[in-house]
Amino acid sequence: MDQGLLVPDELVVDLVVDRVQQSDCANGYVLDGFPRTIPQAEALDAALAKLGDKVDYAINVEVPDENIINRMGGRRACVGCGATYHVAYNPPKEEGFCDIDGEKLILREDDKPETVKKRLDVYHDQTQPLIEYYSSKQILKEVDGTVDMEDVFTAIVQILGV
Repeated sequence: MDQGLLVPDELVVDLVVDRVQQSDCANGYVLDGFPRTIPQAEALDAALAKLGDKVDYAINVEVPDENIINRMGGRRACVGCGATYHVAYNPPKEEGFCDIDGEKLILREDDKPETVKKRLDVYHDQTQPLIEYYSSKQILKEVDGTVDMEDVFTAIVQILGV
């Protein structure tokens, strides 16, 4: 995953199907970042149909590539405890050091611009077609991801009706 590539479909579908059958998913669940490909979506639909379930909504949070590269490039992770920060949106009290344990903060490999660009290329090739897939099923909802996080959250909650 540090290389920005996707996990094989069969593995991911099996993991998700196993997970959504757990008792804590009986009243519903949200899948974040899955499915990522048309074959995954089709396999998910088939597996859920066998369980008497279906995808109710697909939510696409729209953010331009440039914004994604800038946002991810600003993330920092603590080498000690794993806490995460963002240089602009959630900075630590002391630049470069974790508020929790004082350890050094680093830019993770998967947040480096070249890795993010690879991930975006994969997204455009493999994941973007899902927009049409779910739109054709009339369950696609679009959310502007360039606004404040609270506004994105509110829009998603309204879509889900929770």
